[in-house]
Amino acid sequence: MGFWKRIFRFERAKSDLDAEIESHLALAAADKRDRGATPEAARTVAEREFGNAALVKDTVRSMWGWVWLESLQQDIKSALRQLRRSPGFSFTVIATLAFGIAAATAMFTVVDDVLLRPLPYSHPEQLVAIDEAGIHGTPDLNRGAAYLDLRSWQEQSKTFQQIAYYTGGARGNFLEGSGTSLEVNLDNVSPNFFSALGVYPQLGRGFDEAVDPFTDGKNANTIVLSDAAWQQAFGADRTILGKDVHLNGQAYAVAGIMPKGFTFGGRSDSPQVWTTVHLTEADKQRQDRYRAIGRLKEGVPLAAAQADLRTLQAQIAKNYEDPNVRESRTSVIVQSYPDTLVDADLKRALLALLAAAGVLWLIACVNVTNLFLVRATARRREIAVRGALGASRRRIMQQLFSEGLVLSVAASLLGSLLALGAIKIFAKQIPSHLPIYLVARANITILLVLAGLTLLSTVFSSMWPSFLAAHMPIEPALRQGGQQSGTNRRQHRIRSSLVVAEIAMSLTLLAACGLLLRTIYALRHVPLGFRTDHIVVANLVIPAYRFADRNMTTELYQPLLERVQHLSGVRAATLMTEVPLGQTFNMILSLAGKGYGSHRGEDDPITANFRAVSPETQQVFGFSMLTGRYFNQHDTAGSQPVAVVNRTFARLYAPDQQNPRSILGMQLLSMHKNRPAEVVGVLDDARQSSIMQPRAEVEICIPQMTPDSTSYLAIEGKVMDLALRTDRPLSSIIPELRTLLRQTSPEFANATFTTMDQVVADSYGSQTLAAHLLELFGGTALLLCVSGLYGLLAYVVAQRTREIGLRIALGAQRRQALWLVLRQAGALVIAGVVIGTALAIASGRLVRGFLYGVAEHDLRTLLTVALLLLISGGLAAYFPARKAAKVDPIEALRAE
Repeated sequence: MGFWKRIFRFERAKSDLDAEIESHLALAAADKRDRGATPEAARTVAEREFGNAALVKDTVRSMWGWVWLESLQQDIKSALRQLRRSPGFSFTVIATLAFGIAAATAMFTVVDDVLLRPLPYSHPEQLVAIDEAGIHGTPDLNRGAAYLDLRSWQEQSKTFQQIAYYTGGARGNFLEGSGTSLEVNLDNVSPNFFSALGVYPQLGRGFDEAVDPFTDGKNANTIVLSDAAWQQAFGADRTILGKDVHLNGQAYAVAGIMPKGFTFGGRSDSPQVWTTVHLTEADKQRQDRYRAIGRLKEGVPLAAAQADLRTLQAQIAKNYEDPNVRESRTSVIVQSYPDTLVDADLKRALLALLAAAGVLWLIACVNVTNLFLVRATARRREIAVRGALGASRRRIMQQLFSEGLVLSVAASLLGSLLALGAIKIFAKQIPSHLPIYLVARANITILLVLAGLTLLSTVFSSMWPSFLAAHMPIEPALRQGGQQSGTNRRQHRIRSSLVVAEIAMSLTLLAACGLLLRTIYALRHVPLGFRTDHIVVANLVIPAYRFADRNMTTELYQPLLERVQHLSGVRAATLMTEVPLGQTFNMILSLAGKGYGSHRGEDDPITANFRAVSPETQQVFGFSMLTGRYFNQHDTAGSQPVAVVNRTFARLYAPDQQNPRSILGMQLLSMHKNRPAEVVGVLDDARQSSIMQPRAEVEICIPQMTPDSTSYLAIEGKVMDLALRTDRPLSSIIPELRTLLRQTSPEFANATFTTMDQVVADSYGSQTLAAHLLELFGGTALLLCVSGLYGLLAYVVAQRTREIGLRIALGAQRRQALWLVLRQAGALVIAGVVIGTALAIASGRLVRGFLYGVAEHDLRTLLTVALLLLISGGLAAYFPARKAAKVDPIEALRAE
């Protein structure tokens, strides 16, 4: 008998065995007849000599090795019949498990996409990010390394296979394709960049690594395209290889096309392109700075690589003449490159949400376990009859386990659909500044997780009830009126413990949800210090190449602003590098050295958020002045350069820190040669950079920015936010704005529009996202624990109907029967609340980093959540208790 035939054709295999046995009996009977026996006697003797045919069949089938598969098939068919006979039970179990599996699968998909999915490089675990650091091991604010330092590392390091370097990831780069102008992320990289990553172009050769980096060589004006850029700009035209394309108006020869899925620097919505770094004489003076990425030699630990480079850097730093610069570059920090791609706060938030989803899944499993225990008790007589007829405990457990498996598979199918829908909703709710780009699709990892959750759900929910049911004593179950056995009391205690566990875990989730909701409430009531109503914001990516060798201030920004201000319904308009609480172009000003004031008696660098703004900014946002003045129309390129700071900045860096007005007249930075900017005003504190607390702010005036300004190249030609105050609805003014922007520059046609109210809402970031998810998790958990409590009490009332009826018949009041059930429910709820409160206090540190204006062990939140569970538990207990109070003693006794 063939292998596959035995596995998949049970009935055919059994028929062949029956035929073989029948043939043997026929031959034996024929032999008896030939010896003179009658046909009936011959058949009887042949069967007696052959033995028990059924036993022979079982023995032969057991030798095939696949009887368990046949019995499993029979159990699944039996399970389907059982579930059809109890649709309410089946629906409850499937829905409960589906919610738990959906939550866990959806959150694991997010975590897998952001944290676990391997990078598209060869052996990414060997890649490290390298940064120069100060004497105390703190990274330089600008991060990166000078070229001569990098070259020394490349030549002298003993722990690295390769060290590459790069700059970029900058916005404002446009690749001209087949009738399109595609915005791309541009990285300038060293020639060995791709070989250091261990990834090579799918088409073309890439960059020539043997070229002297200080000469143009073969790599001059060459470009490597990502597969996305190749597809979107050139329609995957293979003939583009070697031809010239235009990036920012300059011609580059295409040297290669990277494989599909290859990205660098984290995931991004924009396609990527790469050109080589062009080194100049300035690099020989240790002026320009680059980011470094290295590949460790096989078997070299991270600590050894860091010790190696620190030893080298200590010698290299002696070449710096400026003592402040020397101190800031005397050490090195080496980190695993994959770890640098995800912010620590985001990683902590995702892991906390995954833990919350796991708790919800656990609650669902506990609830289903309780349901299976109740069902097993209700089927005690059936199971006892099967045991009395010869079924082994293993066979009974297998049958009950198969029923659980069928329900878990159905729940997984439903849960996968819910998870896909949840991911789509989740992707739309993610704040734009969080580096999460989700696609609702299945992959092998997610499928394995789903299969694992299915098996775990089955084992967790079915195995224990199946084991208890299979080991019930047979005689008490068969005896009429034997329901109040010790075994039943033990199972009741088990079910009660499971309900307590559900309540405790639900309180933990609800407490975390309550803390985050109070945080959102506190954030929404923080005085921002600026107006947000009726403000429309357009984020502009500037095509700087169109304005090369031209003054963008006078030829782009000021004419654009004037045209916008003349639109109908526009009361005021301004340009700024980033609107308050924006997430587009955050800049940090760092001025080191003496002469910039002192902080706590130590010479510290001035550090502040830095913005370039138009004079009309105050009219749009309504900032209030603490002292001095704001920018005005008299602040031009030819006038004295000026700056405005906020109260926090003045408190930190004013000559007299107790008197913010003393900062007026302080010279901050050199806007033009020998013409430092003078502080002319102090703004009252506003939450421009963080809604949590005011930060030091420095603002300069855009009309004073000219190509010879020291900060012109750092600020101009990247991005700008256009903000305007208007009473017109968005639907009417945005089309006019888009038309005006397109006329100004074709690249502006893709500008994104929003409102300041939405910008502020997005600034709540992960708190809002986590709060919404925990609302869903906590609400579902509350529903599950209430339903579990209700189910348990309803079953208890049904089991104690005779006892309650007897009590009433003997004179007990109905309110006493009511109190009997409510008291039992109260004990369970109080026990769950006490344990849950302890768990909530212990887990408070998981959400500590997301809280604002509320303590992690906030008493009011814990009391509110406990009260919510007490009320919910009371409502869940009321209906079974009322049913117990209405028991008719005559009917209850007659039923027995």
